[in-house]
Amino acid sequence: METKTNRLHFIDAMRAWAILMMLQGHFVDGLLDPVYRDPGNGVYSVWRYFRGITAPVFFTVSGFIFTYLLIRVPQTGFSNPRIRKGIRRGLQLLLIGYLLRLNLGGLLQGKLYNAFFLVDVLHCIGISIMVIIGVYLLTSRMRKWMLPLSLLSITLLLFLLEPVYSNWTFAALPEALANYFTRSNGSVFTIIPWVGYTAFGAFLAVVFRRYHTHRNLYPNAIWLSLIAGVALVYYSSPFFTFLNQLSGISLFSDIVSNNYLFIRLGNVMIVFAVFMLLRQWLVNNTLLRLGQNTLSIYVIHFIILYGSFTGLGLYRFFDHSLAPDMVIPGAILFMVACSFAALQYDKHEVYIKGQLAFVGQALKGILLKAYYVSSEFLILLQDKILRLINVSKG
Repeated sequence: METKTNRLHFIDAMRAWAILMMLQGHFVDGLLDPVYRDPGNGVYSVWRYFRGITAPVFFTVSGFIFTYLLIRVPQTGFSNPRIRKGIRRGLQLLLIGYLLRLNLGGLLQGKLYNAFFLVDVLHCIGISIMVIIGVYLLTSRMRKWMLPLSLLSITLLLFLLEPVYSNWTFAALPEALANYFTRSNGSVFTIIPWVGYTAFGAFLAVVFRRYHTHRNLYPNAIWLSLIAGVALVYYSSPFFTFLNQLSGISLFSDIVSNNYLFIRLGNVMIVFAVFMLLRQWLVNNTLLRLGQNTLSIYVIHFIILYGSFTGLGLYRFFDHSLAPDMVIPGAILFMVACSFAALQYDKHEVYIKGQLAFVGQALKGILLKAYYVSSEFLILLQDKILRLINVSKG
């Protein structure tokens, strides 16, 4: 379903669902006392399973929506206006990702703590956007099928080779750069394998755009997504076991031993199918606005939960210490508060940015004046010292 602005309602709804799942997942995982984390408890097991779906869905949808906007314009290659916007967006996400990990107290002492260099969701999505742009530009003069084939190949290579590179520490690289590739230093997400999900979302966007005028687009997309999803969830491991027995290649058995990437990809396909099936009812304005403001929601939740800039977040005071009767209503309140704050920011964004710009200009003026005054003082001081030296020599 496409509106006059070419927005896909089911994608916005999926993004809203994914960001809300991320909010409650981070809240519960960060604050729930370990004594209540019983894998044998049905409720906890269901929560943990769906929490595992959240990040793959979020990455896949991010790749889908960026690529859909990228390829829907008539211009191609470097003349595509979405290229510049995409690069700016990718760099913006990297900058925000680092700023959220900045500790002002340490900065005032001239320190950058190791946590500042850790890589998270925003870093990975920022890099993913630039990878998609790179693939798009490299294939822009090739046959049309080269773009989706290249994107799908990235996903398959990253997922198939995960047992090979998962134990690499990338010790030869500077730690700030190695954090993009390995979790051994504490990074939550890394570009390998997570770029694979955004690349797959980009692949889906190309296919979706190719058939967007087909009258049976949604019925066909729903059934194909369900079939692919069920196949990946229930039959990918037997398939790789078969390949191992047939070829004797140990890589396939290594994939089976920790086949989370392909199984989660199946979960993503099933989620796509469900949201496409329910697309006619997913038109609530608030829900869609949440899906269009996921970055604001993420930033607000990070500041409140983890204490960006000050270190005074909920995690500092309630780290793994709360019971379910506190965590559950707390998670609901947390989702509501972050969503409300983000929607209010969206509503008053122009005014807020104007005020920030005014404050920024005022601070700039004050700093410049202080610079000029201090420069004049240092020049006078230098002159006086030189005169004293000359007098003493005489």
